Amino acid sequence: MPWKGVTVSEQRQRFLEDYQSNYYSIAELAERFGISRRTAHKWINRYKQHGQAGYQELSRRPHTCPWQTDQAIVKELVKLRKARPKWGPRKLLNLMHRRDPERRLPSISTAARILAREGLIKPRRRYRRAHPGCPKSVPQGPNDIWPADYKGQFRLKNGNYCFPLTVSDLSSRFILGVDAHPAISLEMTKRHFTQLFETYGMPNRIRTDNGALFASNALARLSRLSVWFIKLGIYPELIEPGKPHQNGVHERMRRTLKQEATIPPASSLRAQQRKFDDFREDFNQVRPHEAIGMKRPAEIFQSSSRTMPKRIEPYEYPGHYIVRRVSRAGTIRVFGKQFFVSNTLHEDYVGLEEVDDGVYDLFFCFYRIGRYDLRDNKIRDIVSKVPMTRAWPDHPTRV
Repeated sequence: MPWKGVTVSEQRQRFLEDYQSNYYSIAELAERFGISRRTAHKWINRYKQHGQAGYQELSRRPHTCPWQTDQAIVKELVKLRKARPKWGPRKLLNLMHRRDPERRLPSISTAARILAREGLIKPRRRYRRAHPGCPKSVPQGPNDIWPADYKGQFRLKNGNYCFPLTVSDLSSRFILGVDAHPAISLEMTKRHFTQLFETYGMPNRIRTDNGALFASNALARLSRLSVWFIKLGIYPELIEPGKPHQNGVHERMRRTLKQEATIPPASSLRAQQRKFDDFREDFNQVRPHEAIGMKRPAEIFQSSSRTMPKRIEPYEYPGHYIVRRVSRAGTIRVFGKQFFVSNTLHEDYVGLEEVDDGVYDLFFCFYRIGRYDLRDNKIRDIVSKVPMTRAWPDHPTRV
């Protein structure tokens, strides 16, 4: 029924008044009010049954629901929860099953919804770590920014999965490595990056998404891998979650990789690695790239002057910093007060720089990870936006 500046109920009332005048036929009324004849008969019959209340909408809720949980089970579940408020739905359902194994009990998720509806479960507060936002840095030359990511897994002909780890240079478009992994693994990822650092040197920044290896829910979203990068003097740069276009150059390369090296897939992981190696050789040495003036990436790329150290030396904080070692529990003690920092930094050293009266910026090496307020003994999760100096010797020194 079309709107004509009045409510639906008023339209129905006018329709029924015109019907009671016996001046119009049902077909004429339906055409006049822009409804079907079936709808017209529905409202006439509803008026005859309910009178003036027939103008209003009736509930469309079904009278019965075949999969609705029996009320006796609901009452028993609520009673058990009140008797054992620390028990979750899984334990409560297990107890009910042992009492009567023949009963058909609801699923764990349904039981949780029942308890939540009765106010017996308080929703957990989901805390999301802050994010630095879209990366603003622009590559100043080769080895300034290396994008890296795990390309989406795919199944090989033998039925096993392949997880390709891809690393490239943002300035020259040079593909540094495409490594076929049987699973996403921290050890294999570090091993591959170590090979790249030993072959090509180290970049200033590594840009990644917020995948499990590259970020976490810890303070400043630090993961074990990004902590390793920072110890090597590499700035971990994260794109915003759900926005792969912020790493668009690398994503575009991966689309070409998918088209030319994974369709069709190889018969084994070793054979797939050979296809990746052939693709990388062709992409770097033979294929012209429009974004770099139809040159080949190998014609522009050159190895970094920053070589990977054989041993990671302890980081030396400036003299005015308060330096503390993070315990195995992820905490530090300052001015007689203890607070939690991060489990990803256990047994590493952090530094606090006073920026205001009782307010300290918390650093891990050169990377700012938070702000500590001595008055309330809390650390604020502010993501580091301290610009990284291009000339590496200008960074805080190492021992």
